[in-house]
Amino acid sequence: MQVELELSAASFPVTEYFTISFRLRGAALERYSAFPDIEGFKKSGKSSTTTTRIVEGQTTTELIITQRYAAYAEGEYVVKPFTMTINGVTARSAGATLQVGPAPAANTGPAPNGGLQGIGLLDKLFGKPKPQEYVEPKDNAFMALVPDKTSVYVGEGVHIGLYFYLTPADQGLLAFYDFGGQLPAILQQLRQRTAWEEPFNEQEIVPEPVTIGGKEFLRYRLYEAEYYPLNTEPLAFPAVALRMVKYRLAKNPAEGLDNRLEGYKTYLSTARTITVKPLPPHPLRDQVPVGSYQLREAISQTTFQTGQAFTYSFGVEGEGNLAAINAPEVAPRAGLEVYGPDVRQELTRQAGRVGGRKVFTYRFVARRPGQLPLDSLLALLYFDPATGRYDTLRAEVRPTVRGPVSAATTFRAPSDDQFYQNVLFDANNTLQPLDSYRDVRRYANYILAALLAVSVWGWWRKR
Repeated sequence: MQVELELSAASFPVTEYFTISFRLRGAALERYSAFPDIEGFKKSGKSSTTTTRIVEGQTTTELIITQRYAAYAEGEYVVKPFTMTINGVTARSAGATLQVGPAPAANTGPAPNGGLQGIGLLDKLFGKPKPQEYVEPKDNAFMALVPDKTSVYVGEGVHIGLYFYLTPADQGLLAFYDFGGQLPAILQQLRQRTAWEEPFNEQEIVPEPVTIGGKEFLRYRLYEAEYYPLNTEPLAFPAVALRMVKYRLAKNPAEGLDNRLEGYKTYLSTARTITVKPLPPHPLRDQVPVGSYQLREAISQTTFQTGQAFTYSFGVEGEGNLAAINAPEVAPRAGLEVYGPDVRQELTRQAGRVGGRKVFTYRFVARRPGQLPLDSLLALLYFDPATGRYDTLRAEVRPTVRGPVSAATTFRAPSDDQFYQNVLFDANNTLQPLDSYRDVRRYANYILAALLAVSVWGWWRKR
């Protein structure tokens, strides 16, 4: 089996085709890879030629598959080196530099030197391919930057979605072009230096059916994020551009040919501005988190002995910028030791919303009996944009501590705690001098020297 790649002449007028062919000898065609794409050219159908020769009773067959390429315009083009696989055999081509010239002047006279009449006969037999005329149909596609609010408070989240819309009828006309290469520049334009950004996880771009003004559209989600403004400066999102592939359709479609001509069209979104309102006056408004939150509490027990350690979790759950929530400070109280908190945050981005929970876990040791009023010790002030008012989350549980007054701490870690081991709290906490280990080493050396001297004396006595 033999496989060869062939390229037609590198210089030709714009009215003629450039071709790439492969020849297959000695085997039947089973499969072959796609012909390469050439920048500046449009694939314009294929042809196949089978030649059978019988010489001295031996039959040989040669198959030629030819791909035609039509140039968009005159100029110089480069065919990069490429490979094709035919029946599992790889054929390579070094490429070429093509010169596409102007269309030749009409010539009705006889061909010079008599010409080669065989080509003219084939054209009469099969019909010479004629350049197609293409028209660009109107599409109903558009790109839009869609915020879920037009005005927000400082610290309040606004969801921004960049979408591309098209009608089901436009699916055959449009295709994405190098979207991965265009996206970084688009995101750079959308970034806001005065806002905290929580981008949604990147997803595969798939169509979602939506209805706008009673008309059916397919929506492609290109990018979405939640922005939390840090000051009263408006969030200004400029118009961004997306280049798409748009096909022109043949005016007179021909059977067996690709009756589309690839082109490009750029779509622009509309610029958007989100106004940012200051929070109502409050002494701590620069430190107050903004969001719609609820309190979720958890405590290991509700009744304890003095000197016994217990854990309490102050959980903030809801929609907002959880990263802006700081741990509530525990008001000092005589006879109460406070450790921690440990912080755990779970952030969820779903259905155009960002929320989750942030849990602060404290460890307490009460030395005095009585009811422990956690509501007066732990509280979180926040601003709720839904109501436009400040509100406070306060602990509600009031554990009871029993037993005598404990002067010394007997802190015990809970059995499920992997960090505070019992050995840590049973260890001697008496301060030791910094050179204590050096002294121990010196005394150990003295003892070893004495033992060595005794062993030498005993060996001498035995001799």
